[in-house]
Amino acid sequence: MVRVAPIRTLSALLSLGLLAAACSSDDQPPQSTCASGNTSGMVAQAASVDLYVGDPQRVDLGLFTPENCFVSFGTVDVSFSLLGDAAQTSEQPGPTATAVFVPTFGMPDRSSPPVMTQPDEGRGVYEATGVVFDSAGVWLAEVTADVEGLGPQTAQATFAVQERPTLPAPGDRAQPTKNLTVNSKGVPLAAIDSRAASTDTIPDPGLHRWTIARAIAEGRPALVVFATPVFCVSKFCGPVTDMVEDLSSRYDDRAVFIHVEIWRDFENQVLNRAAVDWLWPQRPNGDLTEPWLFLIGADGRIVDRWSSMWSEREVETDLEALPPMKG
Repeated sequence: MVRVAPIRTLSALLSLGLLAAACSSDDQPPQSTCASGNTSGMVAQAASVDLYVGDPQRVDLGLFTPENCFVSFGTVDVSFSLLGDAAQTSEQPGPTATAVFVPTFGMPDRSSPPVMTQPDEGRGVYEATGVVFDSAGVWLAEVTADVEGLGPQTAQATFAVQERPTLPAPGDRAQPTKNLTVNSKGVPLAAIDSRAASTDTIPDPGLHRWTIARAIAEGRPALVVFATPVFCVSKFCGPVTDMVEDLSSRYDDRAVFIHVEIWRDFENQVLNRAAVDWLWPQRPNGDLTEPWLFLIGADGRIVDRWSSMWSEREVETDLEALPPMKG
């Protein structure tokens, strides 16, 4: 167990726009000008962390307006540049990409240009894939979107790129963590899955039967989601955990599927040891980011990872590339 000060979740990076997705105090959707197109402009927020130099990566961006509207669906153009410092005052152009909208699991997608939506109609992020950064530092993402009913819009977001990843990354050997399971004794059910606090039962029990250590020891690939469905700021963690449950029903011959709850005791800010092992290495400032998804290969090395939000189709592609398990 590790006791910490209140942590900054990855989802909190989108809190300005995504908290607007929550209901108001009387449980009614907040008033919005989304349908009219009456807005003061588009805002961008980087949703990806632990980006680093050299390898192709996914960069997620949330787009919304100060009036509690989301920009959703379709694609947007993104250009990246390294910001100058005292020695280099001008921006250095970097890669460009087309970012595709990734809706939260269970929310309908549609083929349309970007459009302003109510929070309950189009919650998600725009994902740019295969982005390679050649230098560490503070980078700028400039997003250009032709928003239906609003016209061309531009917004900028800054984010950090490191020399090396802080968290486990593709190619690294996975830590043989003994996460809590349905067989764990002497722990609150909510420490196994935060949703159990209100139901007194473990939801998705199939996601809570294996430890990462056992999967590695038996040479089985594992898809592991680190998330706290109840306490996640952006409301992403419940949907992404549900996505992993959905994948487990269709790809149980390719991997074992594991959910790791972040909190052992949320009220007293105590983290589960497994979350610390994977998501809090060398973090003296107390920052922990979630949700995360890791695919571990049969050799015990990390094949892929996703942060914040991810496309179910992308994860399916990685699972389909695995050979069927024996036994």
